[in-house]
Order: sequence, then structure tokens, then C-alpha cells
Amino acid sequence: MFKKRHVLTMREFSRDEIDSVIELASSLEPYARGKKSSMLEGKILALLFFEPSTRTRMSFETAMKRLGGSTINLGSAEASSVAKGESLADTIRVIGGYADAIVIRHPKEGSARLASEFSPVPVLNAGDGAGHHPTQTLLDLYTIKKESNLDDLSIALVGDLKYGRTVHSLAYALSLYGADISLVSPPALRMPEAIKADLSSKGTHVYETSDLTEVIEQIDVLYMTRIQRERFPDPLEYQKVARSYRLTPEFLAEAKKTLIVMHPLPRVDEITPAVDSTPNARYFHQSFYGVPIRMALLKLLMGGDND
Repeated sequence: MFKKRHVLTMREFSRDEIDSVIELASSLEPYARGKKSSMLEGKILALLFFEPSTRTRMSFETAMKRLGGSTINLGSAEASSVAKGESLADTIRVIGGYADAIVIRHPKEGSARLASEFSPVPVLNAGDGAGHHPTQTLLDLYTIKKESNLDDLSIALVGDLKYGRTVHSLAYALSLYGADISLVSPPALRMPEAIKADLSSKGTHVYETSDLTEVIEQIDVLYMTRIQRERFPDPLEYQKVARSYRLTPEFLAEAKKTLIVMHPLPRVDEITPAVDSTPNARYFHQSFYGVPIRMALLKLLMGGDND
């Protein structure tokens, strides 16, 4: 079902497949916390990041090493043959001969799918422009499963819903679980119409607003996102929406006590540091959960031994 398969978008996953990844990740969590493993001994993972990354890149590297494997890293594009004009297709062909799987992040939407067409080994999309980020979505679902409840879920997606690839992937995945989704954003950063239409066609209850106070009392999960300066072609347009939302402990007083706050990170000023010490904050747990989820995917794709 998974061996040698590419991981490009959440649309390629059924609910049963997502559940199986989550279940495996749960069983691997002790290894993510330091238990020794040789499951992927002798395997090599290639990391190709054409955009900045901290959590995704390092959690993939950690996941591979926790399972006994090793990694090779393209480094900066300026220090590679890309700077000489080498095409992405040729880069992938070459590196596919060195490694057992490739993780790629690229600023252009569709780049991961292009890479998969030329790769002899599995390609994992670690973010393609404003397109998709499936492994982030899987760790988000894992976080909700561990820290709240995936069944009968009411969630608010807040911030940059136009360019935010994390919320594009997550909204689709949540539709498989029958979640009620509130879309909270400035008018200029609303969720694309095509995604909303897709959600509605699946019977997902979607509510759209620019005012977070309208939904804060009803939701189980508050998923904050950063307004992404790098996605705006016009800096003046960014300045108009840069500080649209700012979460504080005082604001959380209106929420359910069981509410959890998530964020794909990095944050800028949309969540104040004072929220970190509240019982609602889960974004640092969420960041850690990227390790067992990516361990599960790597094990499934590379077909490693059980121990």
C-alpha cells in the first residue's frame, strides 16, 4: 500500500490510510524519544530544501536517524549545480541514484509532482509554494488525535488561508473526518473558492468570518497561522493584513477549557509568548509530533525491518 509510493498531497490518502499512519506513528513514538532502533539501517534519505525550513527539515533528519538510517543534504541551492542552471528534473534523477527516498521543499507549486515524474525513489513533498504540505497535515491530525479528539471536531483555521499550504491540506483531510470547519481570515486572505467548493461537495460544514470572537466559544481546536510575508507580491498588501489576529491569554478566557491551540510555526506575533504557559498551548507538542509521523512514513515507504 505504501512501499515505494510518493507522498505529494493529502488527496492521495484515504481515511483508512491516514489512520494507519497515525497508528504506526504512535507505536514509534518511544523511538522518537530516544529508544534505539535499526529499522532503516543502511537506508539514505536525501533532503532538498530550496526554501528555508527548520522544523520540517530537522524533524525529517531526526526521524531518519532515530530509525538508524542516514541523510544527505543538498545544502543551499546557490552552492549546488542548480546555481549552474541544472534543471530540477536532472537534479532529481541524479540524487535518486544516491538515496532511497527524497524530501523536497520548493517555492513553485507543483514542483514535488514534477520531481516524482523523474525520481526512481519515493518523493515526499515538504511544501511546494502555496500548494500542499501533506506531512504537516499528518502531524496536525496526529496532534489532534493525541491532544483532543478527531471525532465530532469543531475547528477554526485562522490567518492566511489564501496562501497557507498547511491549511489547504488540513481542510481537505478534516473533511474525511466530518469536522465542522470555521474559516477565519481577513477578506483579502480567504480560503480559495475551489477549496471551499470541494469541502461543501463532501458535506463538510464550513463557516466563514473575519471575526474570531464569533466562533471562539464553540470550537475544540484553534489552528493559528502566520501571515506569510514571502507569499505577497506587493509588500503594501502585506502591511494591510500583517497584524490581523493576536492571540492572548485574556482572549482564551472566552474559550472552552479543553480548547487546544495549534500553530505550524514559525510564529511572528499572532500568538503572544504569554499563551505558551497556558494549558491550551499545544504548538510545541505539535512540532515534536512531526518526528514520529515522519518516522512512520519513512518506514512505510522504505520498507524497513520491524526493529
